[in-house]
Amino acid sequence: MFTMCAALAQTTPNITNWLINTTGIMGRHYVQGNSTPIQDAVLANIQTVQYAPNWVYVSTHGIPAYVTGPFAGNPSIATDQNAIFRFPRTAVQNTGTPTGTTGGNIGIFVNGVALFDYRDGVSWKFSTGALAGGPMGGMGDGVWNRDAVVAERTGFDCAKAHPAMGNYHHHQNPSAFNLDRVVISTICNLYASDGLYAIDSTQHAPLLGFAYDGFPIYGAYAYTNVNGTGAIARMKSGYQLRNIGVRTQYADGTDVTDGPAVSATYPLGYFREDYEYVSHPGDPTYLDVHNGRTCITPEYPGGTYAYFCTVDANWNSAYPYVVGPTFYGTKTAAKVTSITEPVTTYTYVKVAPRVFLEGPYNTGTGLMNDALRSASLIPNKQPYTALGYAFIGSPGACDSVAPGVFATIGNNAIVDWVSLELRNASTPSTIVASRAALLQRDGDVVALDGFSAPTINVSPGSYYVAIRHRNHLGVMTSAALSLSATTTSVNFTSTATAAYGTNAQTTVGGVKALWAGDVTFNKQVTYTGSGNDRDPVLVRVGSTTPNNTVSGYYVEDTNLSGTVGYTGTGNDRDPILVNVGSTTPNGVRLEQLP
Repeated sequence: MFTMCAALAQTTPNITNWLINTTGIMGRHYVQGNSTPIQDAVLANIQTVQYAPNWVYVSTHGIPAYVTGPFAGNPSIATDQNAIFRFPRTAVQNTGTPTGTTGGNIGIFVNGVALFDYRDGVSWKFSTGALAGGPMGGMGDGVWNRDAVVAERTGFDCAKAHPAMGNYHHHQNPSAFNLDRVVISTICNLYASDGLYAIDSTQHAPLLGFAYDGFPIYGAYAYTNVNGTGAIARMKSGYQLRNIGVRTQYADGTDVTDGPAVSATYPLGYFREDYEYVSHPGDPTYLDVHNGRTCITPEYPGGTYAYFCTVDANWNSAYPYVVGPTFYGTKTAAKVTSITEPVTTYTYVKVAPRVFLEGPYNTGTGLMNDALRSASLIPNKQPYTALGYAFIGSPGACDSVAPGVFATIGNNAIVDWVSLELRNASTPSTIVASRAALLQRDGDVVALDGFSAPTINVSPGSYYVAIRHRNHLGVMTSAALSLSATTTSVNFTSTATAAYGTNAQTTVGGVKALWAGDVTFNKQVTYTGSGNDRDPVLVRVGSTTPNNTVSGYYVEDTNLSGTVGYTGTGNDRDPILVNVGSTTPNGVRLEQLP
């Protein structure tokens, strides 16, 4: 499942997927009795991401962009943590005795907010017959440990978090209480907050953070099967409540110091030791003892171990919530006081092009056909390297997607792969950076997760934006655009958008589209002569059987129907002739990219 591509990648998800604050947004908080947020003088989210060969350094104040507080019974507010966290660039499985999670930080969410495990420092003290430790003072036995998610629910804000000595943190799935199917806290009614994300049962959950062993953390939903296929399904905790009435033994039968009997005051689930793990080998949606599994995800199409924020059918948080009670990997991440090695600062721009391909465009629907996807013909790995295309500044040769990305239907269904290029503002023939991307039916060019705007690892500045396709002529903006971390839209489908060169695109049904027919991927469309685009179509179906058709993912399939045909209705030869000129078959249609 794992490939060398991860090792070759210049920028990996533990570098690129943090929420970097590029707009100067500050934190905000509520105080009890006032539903108007108070502005904080602290920058929210992540400030910088820097990396070296072995480590990623994430600088943050630990304050989210969503409003924090108030925290019933807790007068604290979220305060500036001014922290640098160091994560391994390559996470490694711990093949020895698993390392237990501890109190305090055990991971960081992508917005810089801390992740804690289930505990709150409180446990049962047998000699006094009462709880002790943590905010209650004293020291409990540490045998029957209180579950913070259950016991401190009334002290969480709308985003399901609270501070410990100012260190704002989540113990659980970081979506707002009022977004759960069954709402178990009404705090959001007065003190609304977005939370880090909203659960969506129709698509793979986003990457939400990284645990201290370096492995990624996802939301509640994922592909059913670990190979990235199957329907989107809720990932389920393998832990269940034990069938006990007294607390005298652990789930493995070990006799321990007694805890309180199960009661309305101390119900099952009040203590971490009330749970037992049950394996479900026939159901891949159940997670392992660490609350994760090894699987393909949108960000890791080659596979990775991943933790999941578990919820029940009502979307209420389910133990062990995120990570735990032990780490899967070797715990090497830590908070550091400074960076003591040479590092590169991660910078990026976001661009959201929109483009139509003439071949599959349907004037009746205003969308492109997704016949290749419907027939399961689109490869999981980008096709451009095999065509001789060299990606610049991106691990293009390794770019691939999880199979589940191609399960999306409707307007956002994937039509094919494209190449997205940024070119030098002074010399537009020079490609500064390029990356493989996906094209949706409605023309949106998206990242390899199938829905996000593509990011490219370059410094903000002015660049020409170009789109190329494997059998259509490419297109480029008529001028350099100012790009930044804020998404810039480029609508090549609009007749009002000027493109570089002359007649760079064709017009179909009142919209612009890339010229079809560059079967040889040589930046021109020709019908006759040496190296023309017509002959390969005939060769593909059989030089002596021109009426034959061949199904598959081929560059000769100019209309992207999934079938190559040389004669008959919807054949792939005629578009080539039409685009050079039906009455001028010796003509040449040139791509307008310099």
